[in-house]
Amino acid sequence: MKLTMFRGKALTLFLLGLIFTQCVQSDKKDQSADNVGLKMAIKMADSEIAHFPNAASVDFKPEGKWDYTGGLIASSMMKLWNVTGDQKYFDYAKSYADQFIGEDGSIKGYKRSDFNLDRLNSGKFLFPLYEQTHEEKYKKAIFILRDQLNDQPRTSEGGFWHKKRYTNQMWLDGLYMGAPFYAQYAKVFNEPQDFEDVINQFLIVNEHTYNSEVGLNYHGWDESKEQHWANPATGCSSQFWGRAMGWYSMALVDALDFIPENYPRRDKLITILNQVAAGITKWQDKKSGLWYQVLDQRNRESNYLEASASCMFVYTLLKATRLHYIDSSYKAVAVKGFDGILKNFIKKNKDGTISLTNVCAVAGLGGNPYRDGTYEYYIKEPVRDNDPKGVGPFILACLEIKN
Repeated sequence: MKLTMFRGKALTLFLLGLIFTQCVQSDKKDQSADNVGLKMAIKMADSEIAHFPNAASVDFKPEGKWDYTGGLIASSMMKLWNVTGDQKYFDYAKSYADQFIGEDGSIKGYKRSDFNLDRLNSGKFLFPLYEQTHEEKYKKAIFILRDQLNDQPRTSEGGFWHKKRYTNQMWLDGLYMGAPFYAQYAKVFNEPQDFEDVINQFLIVNEHTYNSEVGLNYHGWDESKEQHWANPATGCSSQFWGRAMGWYSMALVDALDFIPENYPRRDKLITILNQVAAGITKWQDKKSGLWYQVLDQRNRESNYLEASASCMFVYTLLKATRLHYIDSSYKAVAVKGFDGILKNFIKKNKDGTISLTNVCAVAGLGGNPYRDGTYEYYIKEPVRDNDPKGVGPFILACLEIKN
């Protein structure tokens, strides 16, 4: 009897010890993932500062300009500062603002009459900058940028044109450039009626660009169907460009930060986000965990695994699962993607910095010289290291995998 009781207690102690060991190992594994994410965010941010001591020059232009790329890096630096408390990241972002914003809030090089949504993205990091410094010039600059939307040209259904010179056109890129800033302004300055307009931007572009058979959205849509790149029946461009989907996915998950949970039709954005998550997963390269420049043409000649889209998708999926917008199973897709980024796109330099490789430098539609939006066009655009359109989302993805 006593022997049986002893064996019973011994078995219980053994099982408790096993459970404890597994919990410790699990915690260590989670902490290890956390440490890798934060470590890589810091390493990339420090490398970016070393590569581009002048924050305005991150897009390889020594003089820089007020544009979405500078704002993307500044926003990622502000988020890293918020996590680490390291003042150098805050100062780096602030230096970008101070190079362009005057005491009256005017922005050097900014032309309201261009009605260019790309110029609004840099307005996002001005909110925390103003909150921390209480310098009125940042608030005034926010107001100047927001005022652009009052007269931004629109499609017949109310969708913002990407730029004045891109008449009747909505691009997926434009949703990221304008919608999160618009939603943040509406929340911070208590203009809740604008949430409806923010939601409509997504609903309109999704209605016209989503292809249910492929599970992805076309890069652009021309309501007039006059552009050479536009399908004469639908007005859509012909390809599913990776970074366009990346901008779109980040726009959704970031705009939702500011729209109240009980706001009517907010759930429609979550439905679209789930649609995007499914499409991203469908076209993930199963071997590397990454995504191609032209998403649905992975076996086609000259297509390549592209870093900015991959970073954007990883960020979106991690954030969306953390906030329970999408099923938790998508986290495994994101983790595989993050691992693929580290293995395939991170290069160690001789000076101790790191670089993000395989970033498409730029792509668009129309313009001069004319960009026809064909498969051949997208794969022939320049590819470079440390492009801000990849570096910013990489830092953001690192901070998300830490959570």
